[in-house]
Amino acid sequence: MNQRSAVRGRPSGTDGSDFSYRMVVDSRYTKVAKAKSRLAKLIIVQVVTQLMIAANVFVSLSKNESPNRVSVVSLGIGFVSVVAGELGRKKSRSNFLKFYVFGSSMAILLSVAYLAMSNLQLEAVAR
Repeated sequence: MNQRSAVRGRPSGTDGSDFSYRMVVDSRYTKVAKAKSRLAKLIIVQVVTQLMIAANVFVSLSKNESPNRVSVVSLGIGFVSVVAGELGRKKSRSNFLKFYVFGSSMAILLSVAYLAMSNLQLEAVAR
């Protein structure tokens, strides 16, 4: 037990005089960290968007209407791509990130198509 006692005072070599020999973090690692932070914010925005689409689907279900298939498919693809994006961001897996880009793009295109179709239906009903 005596061998494990804490050393009092500052260990040798840590008085600050060795600052010129210390390693500096390479700029590519700071760029990766900043990109991961931006990606995390983007994923959060996409999750909020997916939750709004899910709320729209649940509202249509509560009114005993059948939900639009395009919105349901968009919702499924969106959530799968968000999970892949989060795994790719945390573990730095490029294949997951490529799937995230493809899947989220498809989910957004399907959501826009759903909104365009519903807008056209509203115009037809209003006339």
